[in-house]
Formats: sequence, C-alpha cells, structure tokens
Amino acid sequence: MLTSDFNYNLPKELIAQTPAEKRDESRLLVINRETKEINHRQFFNIIEYLRPGDLLVWNNSKVFKARLKGVLVLDEEVFDLKGKDLTDRILNEPSVEIFLVRPMENFGVWKVLAKPGKKLRLGMKVVFAEDFFAEVITKEEDGTVLVQFQDDDITVRTKANKYGEVPTPPYIKEQGARNKEQLVERYQTVYAKEEGSVAAPTAGFHFTEELIEKLKNKGIEFAEVTLHVGLGTFLPVKVEKVEEHKMHAEWVELTDKNAQLINAAKAEGRRVVVVGTTAVRTLEGIFAKRESLEAFSGDINIFITPGFKFKVVDALITNFHLPESTLIMLVSAFVGDREFTLDCYKKAVEANYRFYSFGDAMFVF
Repeated sequence: MLTSDFNYNLPKELIAQTPAEKRDESRLLVINRETKEINHRQFFNIIEYLRPGDLLVWNNSKVFKARLKGVLVLDEEVFDLKGKDLTDRILNEPSVEIFLVRPMENFGVWKVLAKPGKKLRLGMKVVFAEDFFAEVITKEEDGTVLVQFQDDDITVRTKANKYGEVPTPPYIKEQGARNKEQLVERYQTVYAKEEGSVAAPTAGFHFTEELIEKLKNKGIEFAEVTLHVGLGTFLPVKVEKVEEHKMHAEWVELTDKNAQLINAAKAEGRRVVVVGTTAVRTLEGIFAKRESLEAFSGDINIFITPGFKFKVVDALITNFHLPESTLIMLVSAFVGDREFTLDCYKKAVEANYRFYSFGDAMFVF
C-alpha cells in the first residue's frame, strides 16, 4: 500500500477552528459497513444507533499543558537568570519551544520535540522558570530529543501545567484571548481523569454529561481504557510505502475490572462500541500482544492498516482524520473498504462537514 492511497481533497475552510456551540450538536455521519448505507444526523442521535447492552469504551486520558516556551542557556547562565528578567526573556525572546511527548524509564528523562531543534546542543539547558529547566542529553535520529529534568514525572506535569500551554493542533490558528480560553476548556473530554496526554482523544469531545446519562438510562454500559496520546497518534507518515512507517509506542492501561466488562460483553454477544482510534489501538494492541484481553499496563505500538482482523471492536465512533494519516488508515481497516471510506469522506466534504479535532463525527457499525 502507498501512503498516497489514503489522500483526499479537503478545502481549508472545512477544518474546524472552533468547537460546536454544544458538544453533542455536532454532525454525525452514520456508516453501515455491510449495506454501505450512509445517513446524515447529529451526534445526539447516536442514542438511536446504540442498543441496550452495548458496551461503550472510551479513553479517559486527560491532556496537560505540554507546550513550553523557554530560553536556551549555557550552564553558567542558569543561575544568573532570575525573576522578572527571566520571565521577560521567556515571554519576549523565547529561544525554543519544547513539546513534552512522554516520560522515559530513567528518572526525570523525557522525550520531547523542539522547535527549532537545530538550536539545541548537548549539555545546553532550556529554562522555563526559575524552578523549572531541563538539560539536553540526546538528539535522536527521528528528530525527537531526550532532556533531563530534576523532577519526577508528576512534578514535571505539575510545573508544565503552571508554566505551559495546552497544545492545540497547528491547524487551529491563533485565537483571541477569550476564544483561546474556550478552546482550552473544550480541548478535553467531559470524562477525562488520567492526566498524561499531549493531545486530546478527540472522538470523545461530542459527549455531554446529559447525553451520557440518557445512554445509561437506555441500558448502555460503559468501560474505559487509558492511552496517553503521543507521537504514535499524531506523527505524520513520511514514507511512500505504508508498511515502512515506524509507529511510536504510547503508554496504555487496561484495568482488570474493565477487561472483565469487555470480555463479558464479547462472551454474551453484546457489541463493544469504541470511542476513538486511541481506544481501538489500546484494545486491539493488548489483544495482539497477549492473544487475549486482560489487564495490562505498558507500551503499545500497534499499526492498524487495511487487512487487519479486529478481535475486540464491533463499532466505532471517531472524527474525520487528516489525509494520509495512520488514523484514516485505521478507519479504512475497520470499514473494510478503502475506496468506500474515501467515498464517505468525499460525501462529508460535499455536505460541508467540519473536519479534525473540533470537527464532526462518524459512527461506523
């Protein structure tokens, strides 16, 4: 397969810059994989397509402020930068932007992206605040950088939340202060609780507390997984042949309680309806690694492309994804027909659906 096989034409004006006024009033493209029938609805209509006994599984990961602006300094400069001088320099003359990706096994070591990365040299320090800086220790071949903090992972996230920014995607252009506050609030699912993602699992944006309550009253059951979104989700495919793409690992967790809920649904012939590609990769990745679905905590780097045999997922709620991305490849695999998937995207474009993170959704069953 070629990466270009998953391309489609998307007018820039259809890339959603702001969320829908109300989460569940976004549009919903409903796709029947067997009949190839599609219907145009709104997200709150999802209740009509879910059956009593269906098990809805979502990713409960929470986004933290992973984008940090800092100044590059030599060792002896670190202690000369203090208070207002440091703050002014970071605000007005930031040398580099650091995007925290994930903590590594060694204490205080994080994998990051740096912009511009060419400025970084081994041994240099990036200072974000008087009590918050990191040393550059390795520059990887894939463009990522390893840096050493003086704090544990939880403290790094705490300080990042104090000094950093929510890393909304680059295709969402700069907003005014008021709109930016709304974006930060809405760039999170209503059920997010396990902090660790550097980008949101956006398929869950459409759920409201009221809609969840209605689903429960209908007899829909719920389970959750955790996948802290990182490079595996959003890194673009830069190779011509799909199979040559290297999928980066992301940390996932499935508790014994949730594994039992999912296994019970499968055993009883009830549908497992998964919210988002991150939850799909968690479940199918664990099953592929263990040949069964059981409690698991660790890294998953499964790359799902057409031809993949799904063992857990019966139906999928997802957003519209970037052309040539690993995410549209996964959706094509689940739909079971690449050309039909692209035809659905074409129809969504023709009907002026809104695309990407703050855009509309599809339900595939």
